[in-house]
Amino acid sequence: MDFANILKALVLAVVEGATEFIPVSSTGHQLLIGHFIGFKSPNNTYEVLIQLGAVLAILYAYFGRLTKIATALPHDPRARRFVGSILLAFIPAAIIGGLFSKYIKLYLFNPWIVCATLVAGGLVLLVIDEADPYQQTDAEGDDDRAVRTERIERKDDVFEFSLPMALKIGFFQCLAMIPGVSRSGATIVGAMLMGASKRAATEFSFYLAMPTMAGAFAKDLLDNYKNLSTDDALVIVIGFVAAFLAALVVVRSVLDYVSKHGFWLFAWWRIIVGSLGFAGLILFG
Repeated sequence: MDFANILKALVLAVVEGATEFIPVSSTGHQLLIGHFIGFKSPNNTYEVLIQLGAVLAILYAYFGRLTKIATALPHDPRARRFVGSILLAFIPAAIIGGLFSKYIKLYLFNPWIVCATLVAGGLVLLVIDEADPYQQTDAEGDDDRAVRTERIERKDDVFEFSLPMALKIGFFQCLAMIPGVSRSGATIVGAMLMGASKRAATEFSFYLAMPTMAGAFAKDLLDNYKNLSTDDALVIVIGFVAAFLAALVVVRSVLDYVSKHGFWLFAWWRIIVGSLGFAGLILFG
């Protein structure tokens, strides 16, 4: 592979790591960038394989927390319920992805769909970010506020998510099989619609990403290993390292950012990128 293609692959890897854990759709960005810079890999194999770098980044960043959860499993019901909720949320994507991933790639992986879902998802994210069902108004009396607070209880701790709630979030995650929707975006929106705070919804999407991305990587590697050759080794290693480093920076900073600023920046980013993508497709094809 020549230097130009290595540089293109490096760009895609940085984009993968930087966008995987924020609600802007890493797959959508890779498809659009790959289309306009002319980077092709058989069955999008490269794009899937470099996800392993992002997977390992979050495992590395969360290693201490995962170790505490693992050691608490034998004696802590909360830890067992939390692990159960992550596995339960993973099941819908595992089933639907296992059955239909080839058809999804065949019919939905095109830049026009990506642009449409980027813009639509950005608008949804703006609405979700602005809507705060827990905000209290001074126009109501104390008794009314107490009743509303009791009726709508915000969930700030991912360990307190119920199993039915986790399963529903898992179904929301399946929407991300449409490129441009965003896996993290779908899970965040789903969690917030069911009462999670912005930070808790984002953190749950991090944990859910671990089995989901690892499973997607394993399946695509099994399906496409015959398309790999020794000529791809260098570019895959470069892409893996770049995706790892970019994802590590994002994972370590995005929770605090979301807690302070919400999702408006990501929403407008989606809308702008999707709109520019439409313009590029119309002008250049």
